[in-house]
Amino acid sequence: MVNCCGLVTVKNEPVPLKSIAVEVSVQGHVATVSSTLQYENQEQSPLEAIFVFPLPGEAAVCRFSAKIGQTEVVAEVQEKQKAQEQYDDALSSGQQAFLLEESDESPDVFKLSVGSLPPGEKASVSLDYVTELAVQADDGLRLCLPAVLNPRYQPQGSDSGSGGSAQVSSVPAGSVPYSLSLSAHVSSPHPISRVESNCPLDPLNYLNTEKTQATVSLAAGHQFDRDVELLLYYQDTHQPTAIVEAAQASAKPGSLMGDPVVMLSLYPEFPKDVMSSMTSHGEFLFVVDRSGSMECPMHLGSGSQDRIGSARDTLLLLLKSLPMGCYFNIIGFGSSYESFFSKSVEYSQKTMDEALQKVKEMRADLGGTEILQPLKHIYSQPCLPDQPRQLFLFTDGEVRNTKEVLDLVKTNAGSHRCFSFGIGKGASTALISGVAKQARGHAQFITGQDRMQPKVMQSLRFALQPAVVDISVKWNVPKGVSVTPLSPPIRVVFQGQRALLYAQLTGESSGDTEGSVMVKYSLAKQPVENQLSFSLKPAEDAGMTVHRLGARTLIQSLEVEEGEQDGEKEGVKEKVIELSIQSGVSSAFTAFIAVHKGDGEALHGQLLRRQVPTPNWYLCSSVLEPDMKLSELDDRADQLMCSASEFEVGTKSMSAQKAKGSLASRVKDFDSPAPTSKPVRDPLLQLISLQKASGSWVLEAALAEVLAKTEEEVSKPKPAQVDQDVWATVLALVWLYGFKMEAQEEWQFLAMKAVSWIQAQKVASVSECVQAGNTLLGCQVQKDTLGL
Repeated sequence: MVNCCGLVTVKNEPVPLKSIAVEVSVQGHVATVSSTLQYENQEQSPLEAIFVFPLPGEAAVCRFSAKIGQTEVVAEVQEKQKAQEQYDDALSSGQQAFLLEESDESPDVFKLSVGSLPPGEKASVSLDYVTELAVQADDGLRLCLPAVLNPRYQPQGSDSGSGGSAQVSSVPAGSVPYSLSLSAHVSSPHPISRVESNCPLDPLNYLNTEKTQATVSLAAGHQFDRDVELLLYYQDTHQPTAIVEAAQASAKPGSLMGDPVVMLSLYPEFPKDVMSSMTSHGEFLFVVDRSGSMECPMHLGSGSQDRIGSARDTLLLLLKSLPMGCYFNIIGFGSSYESFFSKSVEYSQKTMDEALQKVKEMRADLGGTEILQPLKHIYSQPCLPDQPRQLFLFTDGEVRNTKEVLDLVKTNAGSHRCFSFGIGKGASTALISGVAKQARGHAQFITGQDRMQPKVMQSLRFALQPAVVDISVKWNVPKGVSVTPLSPPIRVVFQGQRALLYAQLTGESSGDTEGSVMVKYSLAKQPVENQLSFSLKPAEDAGMTVHRLGARTLIQSLEVEEGEQDGEKEGVKEKVIELSIQSGVSSAFTAFIAVHKGDGEALHGQLLRRQVPTPNWYLCSSVLEPDMKLSELDDRADQLMCSASEFEVGTKSMSAQKAKGSLASRVKDFDSPAPTSKPVRDPLLQLISLQKASGSWVLEAALAEVLAKTEEEVSKPKPAQVDQDVWATVLALVWLYGFKMEAQEEWQFLAMKAVSWIQAQKVASVSECVQAGNTLLGCQVQKDTLGL
């Protein structure tokens, strides 16, 4: 185990990182994020500091510079080994050096070595990256600055010697000795409706009457103590757009940076008649994190449900919403994994009831976070004929073998789609986005006050849609211009979802300045076409955001290819290095290196290494895992003692013995049986729990209770010729449409099942039923609204 404190002085001086300033420039669906980190060496000796910097998995680092005193040095991209050697040489000769490289285990963690700072010297490090903004369930575009790293769980038997993130010191959130300021400039082809955040914002400031440009900032005094999330909302956000970006003037024509690059955001339209009929086939596998950290609350604040409780409610919704005729299974994982059934079972009243009973008993009691083994088990099971496999993965953590997991998912991508859900602040962007991207699915993040259920049900909607096949993309450009795609072929298209495509435009046209792209595919055996025209004239003053995102997309594709082709491994690796150096975009095989030679004199004094802390929000996830052996307790206790001796908690310093004592009591808590969860009180979940697998409800006391009526009050108005179950089902639908429309995304599928069941009963007096239900419940729901 790596000592979290490293080589520190006997003095408890503040950590040298003092502040972080962030500027965000958003263009439609993409953004450039520029951050500056301020350091000060307050020790009496030269200091080497290491900061592990979390980045979005889709980010492309494109600029890195260091300023020591009054001298600024801009970093260059070099092959990683060469950069590391140059960094070590500079330090040993007393020069200041800065190094930035991707963690070997996960691409969303960068290890920032600030290098040798003389006593009393100040330094600032600037880092720019570009990223695509994810589309959320409510059409918002999400930009997240990851601030919290849950310690990466080290799977048993893995090599833990070199992981950069293992060196991150975790401290109580209030003790982080640096602050954050953030400002954003937003520009869009469509008007900006609003900008929201999980942190206090200053008012949105529009820069033009069309409201297509605006600025917004975090309110003053913000501490870097949580994820910072911006949600951007545009009018007509689903309309396709195209941005053509001019070539870099200094780059060679014909190279990626020396040619214009086009970025297309496509929103394929699905015919309404196809969308109205959801599939009744599929094998649905729900893979749920049951590690100890799932006991943590969904968000900070009183009354917050714990994550495993929210997962139980979500599984209730999912199980009630599945179509008759499909197959399903539920797998819980931690240090080990458990399946509800030995293999997927057909969905019926019996199997649904059995699964729901096990869901009620489900606890966060399986230890750490190891996803690889349960995935291997799933992929070893043969796929069922005519039942497309749909994988739903829920986790709140990070794993140290992200790349190994993604490689496994990619190898099996042809046999399934994967829908992934990152729960809370510590979920790895690279893992959650990566598995969905490799397996042609969709990723969702549940943070802050978000509820899990609507996001999961949106993904179920995607999973139930007919599969899009035979996808082709055809570029049409004038004579003299050629198109080189930078993005891999589109493998999945969902209704209402965006696909971003990048392409390099080489050559010039003497006359025509228009181009177009045609996307064709087959949906439910119907041919579908989407076309978008765009101007070949590059946008003015657009920076190099699109070029760099195009380069990052191509680099990621080549990195995957490099991992697959052992025979041509060196050739692909060289291509990645060449592209990375040319575009200034980092890769797994390159690093940014900056050396300040100064006056050439060696620095005097002993070299120290001090870890820059990241906030530790949850003791349960950051200090202990519930399956920890007692022999490991002292190791973690020593870690906490080390942090406690260096940082003050509130106004009192935490003693080492007290730290050890609190850890011991925590282990006792983990060893004790999990408390029995309280029965569901939410009327909506209560109603949902009463629905049968067929889609119907039964006329019973529990239903009357949800409707706030007595059994007699519910039974009396039933039309004489109508079956009791039909009457109960109509009442449930009227109540849902009359009182719970704001949560329709959560119950839409079980309502569709209910309507299908009623129609199958061939009831003659449906109108009379709906009218009587409205009178009883005090609603005014129309029969057509119900779909009847």
